[in-house]
Amino acid sequence: MTEKATTSGANRIGLTRDEMARRAALDIPDGAYVNLGIGIPEQVAGYVPEGREVIYHTENGLLGMGPSPGLGEGEPELINAGKRRVTALAGASFFHHADSFAMIRGGHIDLCVLGALQVSKHGDLANWSTGAPDAIPAVGGAMDLVAGVRTIYVITQHCTRAGEPKLVESCTYPLTGPAVVDRIYTDLAVIDVIPEGFQLVELAPGVEFSYVAERTGAELIPIRQESLGGEE
Repeated sequence: MTEKATTSGANRIGLTRDEMARRAALDIPDGAYVNLGIGIPEQVAGYVPEGREVIYHTENGLLGMGPSPGLGEGEPELINAGKRRVTALAGASFFHHADSFAMIRGGHIDLCVLGALQVSKHGDLANWSTGAPDAIPAVGGAMDLVAGVRTIYVITQHCTRAGEPKLVESCTYPLTGPAVVDRIYTDLAVIDVIPEGFQLVELAPGVEFSYVAERTGAELIPIRQESLGGEE
């Protein structure tokens, strides 16, 4: 078993959940139609750089989703797929659940950000069940999203609470989709999935390559030389 990758308080190594969301938000292009998964991915919307327009889609039938209202505020029937209250921006539209999935399956959503239980070096994603006999099926729209959306980002802790790698040679949990993940944001690094496997893009501040490699369950390809010395 791998040593736990992060600790709390002053001894924390790597990024917080908010910092992971902020880092992923930097890579969402202006004008993109985006679907955000439940958990850390939902926080991405709060960190998109000022001046960029991002149109948020939720599979239960809303395009032009705004931020969550304050505690106890908002309309109880205006929710996202995770049943969290949201707001609607000017120009937002509502539509039938089936129409929403037609948008997804038709390739009309540019980017989706999801959480993960495991990601394999081939880009296979497992994010809905551990496969345990008592596990409650909760795949939601994830299978449609990974099959129909053009680009898939994953945000996840690099290791489980028990210290086991989430980035692995081969997923042992039921798959959401095979070979679908493009980029992974963890508390330790940003990693691309390329034909050769996991390619390091950047390390979290204060984190060494060897530290990440030891906590990755497959080979981690070092950062490309041509990317060194580039823009920070």
